[in-house]
Amino acid sequence: MEVQKIAEKLTPGERSLILIVGAVQFVNILDFMMVMPLGPDFARALHVPTSMIGAVGGAYTAAAAVAGLVCSLFLDRFERRRTLTVLMLGLAVATVLGGFTWDLPSLLASRVLAGVFGGPATSVSLAIVTDAVPPSRRGKAMGQVMAAFSVASIIGVPTGLELARHFGFRVPFFAVGALSLVVTLFATRLLPEMRDHLRTGPRQGGPFLSSIAWVSLTNTAVTMLGVFSIVPNIAAFLQFNLGYPREALSTFYLVGGIASFFAMRLVGSWVDRVGAIPLILLGTAFHVFALLTGFIHPTKSLPVLFVFTIYMLSGSVRMVPIQTLASRIPEPNARARFMSAQSSVQHLASATGAFMSSAFLRAEPSGRLIGLDRIAQLSLGLALLGPILASIVNGALRRRDASAVAEAA
Repeated sequence: MEVQKIAEKLTPGERSLILIVGAVQFVNILDFMMVMPLGPDFARALHVPTSMIGAVGGAYTAAAAVAGLVCSLFLDRFERRRTLTVLMLGLAVATVLGGFTWDLPSLLASRVLAGVFGGPATSVSLAIVTDAVPPSRRGKAMGQVMAAFSVASIIGVPTGLELARHFGFRVPFFAVGALSLVVTLFATRLLPEMRDHLRTGPRQGGPFLSSIAWVSLTNTAVTMLGVFSIVPNIAAFLQFNLGYPREALSTFYLVGGIASFFAMRLVGSWVDRVGAIPLILLGTAFHVFALLTGFIHPTKSLPVLFVFTIYMLSGSVRMVPIQTLASRIPEPNARARFMSAQSSVQHLASATGAFMSSAFLRAEPSGRLIGLDRIAQLSLGLALLGPILASIVNGALRRRDASAVAEAA
């Protein structure tokens, strides 16, 4: 059953594993997240138009999408810890190479390489958590692992922005690359071997091709397409459209990250208690409010920091229940493959959103972006599809569980 009256507590072993995987996710997410706020900085240093910032974020996500699609064919054939180690080492090297770029093509190439390793690393991390934590506690586990996104906003992105402000945009790449190596070393030493999924072997075709899975993947696609048509342009929009000072950007990500961190932990527990759909509806309401008051009809009576914190909160409140629902779809012997397919769809949709924004936005000589309000309208429409698709998935899972109980009886 999805709804629990009393959420079960995580065991000490589960907490330790979640902490390690959370550290891996923190580095992986930070590697991806920091590039977008740094956009105006590397645009100035490398003489890149601000309207092309989205394309740099899109290069990572497009490569991650292709890598996820390829890896969905074979990831479950290998032991999880060893696979994660190889992928994280590749991510560390690719990130360091980002610090040596000299123009837009070289920066795009380094981000493509980072996406090739970073996308599948996320899939394997989530498969590890799903293998280790039963469904009755999985919402809380997913909430804590996904809180790495918020920690990256609280600590990583502000630190990267300050390093770039004082020492140039290259230093954050070197710092994150070094941190990736350290975290990978700890994960390799502390994570247990995970081979249970190898006992029956991966199924040909995989359950992620079921009708339930396709609806879930569609929900992931529309959610990420809407989000990443906006996210790569936030830093430039704040500075050049709303007059938000560059030195205050760190505060923006710090406050938004703190709010998202606590929201994800709460939402993880609430998913196990009340189910996914009410929380997806709540997150969608936050998202629509932020789009209307922040981008479509910017409201001067509301503080900029407040509106964009709500925007960041909306992602936290929606993604934890969506991910928890998705984790219930595959069998253990196809879990990493399904997660990789989901990661591929997620990154492909993110890349499409980022490239779409670059294609339709226009930048004035001052850096001011023209056309983001129209893109925000599209994002709003996509957001409204989310609760409908999630309800279809939730209903199908309930019927499947009821059928399994009836057969067992």
